[in-house]
Amino acid sequence: MGSLNNMSMRTIYFVLALLAIPVLVQAQTRPIDEAVDLFNASSDEAIACYRIPALVTAPNGDLLAAIDERVPSCGDLKWSGDINIVLRRSSDAGASWSDIESVADFPDSLSASDPSMIVDAITSEIFLFYNFMDHTVEPDVYYLHMMRSLDNGATWSAPVDITPAITKTEWHNDFKFITSGRGIQTRTGKLVHTMVNLDSGLHLFASDDHGESWYLIDTPIEPGDESKIVELLDGSWMINSRANGKGLRWVHISSDEGLTWTSYPEPNLIDPGCNGSIIRYTAKRDGYDRDRLLFANAKSADKRENMTVRISYDEGRTWSEGKTIYEGGSAYSSLTILENGDIGLFFEKDDYTENVFVRFTLDWLTDGQDTYTPAGGRASKKGR
Repeated sequence: MGSLNNMSMRTIYFVLALLAIPVLVQAQTRPIDEAVDLFNASSDEAIACYRIPALVTAPNGDLLAAIDERVPSCGDLKWSGDINIVLRRSSDAGASWSDIESVADFPDSLSASDPSMIVDAITSEIFLFYNFMDHTVEPDVYYLHMMRSLDNGATWSAPVDITPAITKTEWHNDFKFITSGRGIQTRTGKLVHTMVNLDSGLHLFASDDHGESWYLIDTPIEPGDESKIVELLDGSWMINSRANGKGLRWVHISSDEGLTWTSYPEPNLIDPGCNGSIIRYTAKRDGYDRDRLLFANAKSADKRENMTVRISYDEGRTWSEGKTIYEGGSAYSSLTILENGDIGLFFEKDDYTENVFVRFTLDWLTDGQDTYTPAGGRASKKGR
């Protein structure tokens, strides 16, 4: 009787294991099934919607997800007199998140919009940027603000108006804004970010002293709306740009820190005219086994749908077909790398009703063809 009970128990365990397999396969195949909806206005009647995600990994490993809290309507800064910047944080790689924290909340008629961040790996400081408008005193006039955090985003400094430093006087009434999402720090320590003036083109601004001062790199780049920048292995800069009405992304490359640019369309990266995300994942010179870039956008030529993440092993010259994260309505997105090498993505879902965070592995992204190993570890399991 005892052996029969043992056999019965083994049978039960085996059946339970079989039942668990589809769940595990589904989770490996569809990370959206484990998505966390971080900001959803349906839970608060006082908020019209949340939009414009920005995601970074803080120096201590915390994830910081910032976004617009749009109060009276879903309208952009130009059309809304009450938009705040809010944030949630995760200290366990996205498994759980803090309550919503207010970062920039002004009185009515003063609005803050389009958050973006840069993490300074040398000083461990985080810079948060947003666009600002006083709808009573100067309606339609855009100002560009910056805040700083020395404690991994737990507290933030008072906002500083950096508009005079990174724009021209004659731009005062122009439609200008800092691109949402994130900027970069180059290997030399320079902080670099993208800014758009719809009247004069895409521009960069930078800091050589860890955010103590900022300056405009006065070389207009076209075509280019909301854009992201990465540093390539040879030290050149590559911008990946939204280009409205063209059905694809544009790429701009500079080998002289933004003084001159070579621009070309990227037909393999179709795009409906929407903000995307591009980041460096790994580099051999940092001790990793391969050079990798990641790119996320709504992979469609004419609709904001089909959120997809692609990988490049040759510094953006070619890209994989990508892996679909969510087939439905998808818009702005922001990528980050978690401390353990997993990939985090924060994006607008289903006509901005949801703003979700998902995490997945390099192994999942490449269908088992490539696996993350820490710097100095073994090579990926399959070469490509």
